[in-house]
Amino acid sequence: MPSMVRAFSGVQPTGSLHLGNYLGAVRPWVQDQVGRDNLFCVVNLHALTIPEAIEPERLAAHSRQVAALFLAAGIDPDHAAVFIQSAIREHTELAWVLNCVTPLGWLERMTQFKSKAEGRDTVGTGLLDYPVLQAADILLYDTNTVPVGEDQRQHIELARDIALRFNHLFGETLVVPSVSLPPSGARVMGLDEPTVKMSKSIAVARPGHAVGLMDPPKTIQKKVNRAVTDSGCDYAPETASPGVINLMQILSALTGEPIPAIATRFEGRGYGFLKAEVGEAIIAELSPVQARYAALTDDPAALDRVLAASTERVREIAAATMTRVRRAVGLI
Repeated sequence: MPSMVRAFSGVQPTGSLHLGNYLGAVRPWVQDQVGRDNLFCVVNLHALTIPEAIEPERLAAHSRQVAALFLAAGIDPDHAAVFIQSAIREHTELAWVLNCVTPLGWLERMTQFKSKAEGRDTVGTGLLDYPVLQAADILLYDTNTVPVGEDQRQHIELARDIALRFNHLFGETLVVPSVSLPPSGARVMGLDEPTVKMSKSIAVARPGHAVGLMDPPKTIQKKVNRAVTDSGCDYAPETASPGVINLMQILSALTGEPIPAIATRFEGRGYGFLKAEVGEAIIAELSPVQARYAALTDDPAALDRVLAASTERVREIAAATMTRVRRAVGLI
């Protein structure tokens, strides 16, 4: 069991990481990494749930890119492990054991499965079973807390239910994790559709939807300039349009300036002034990340060393958990 609070989070290597991923997940990880045991995983096995979208070479490259972006964003290998899910085979072994104690009805009521399966003639078993593998990811490392967005709360609650059911059937074996939700305002909406959360999958078809972490400055400013607002000039937090609120929330998250103060400062000015400042703030935030990422990708051996060291460390934790699980269910 961990001697200090252990946190686990993961990101799929599908699509390009964007500003919403950074502000809602990665930057909070960086800010909270000291004083707890942190495990940050590139969950590439989850990317296989939609097989028709798989491009093997691209998946392999993106897995390394996401790991490099974790480090470039400020994840410190001295305080956190950064590793790729498929390097630890116990993820899939534990997922199978947990499958055998998870009622089918629990999976069929998952809202993300319903939304992703809607309109499809058939869906792969992996899409239905995705939350069990996610539970295995978490439970494999005796995780105490899982920093996730609100959209993942149901999956983490399922992981808790699975752990409790397993412990009820086979004795106290698995640590039951808690959910750690980001602070209000961490939910970044799409620039072209400010009522929808910024999404990697949407950005593939509509590049103006999201600011990518590797977008050059001119592209960032161009996307922000085209962000949907309205035809008025209303900055009041109570009445402003969703697009204006989204831009003010992004600026607040980047600068720390409260939204009411931003609204007061821009009162009576056109939205172009807000967009210019938001673009400048994003560029200032991401430029150091991009520089560190370039240095890491120029020296792939350095990235390999970090991944190898992290993988060896987490492999020991995973092996210990699976030893307990095998004994509990009679597999040894």
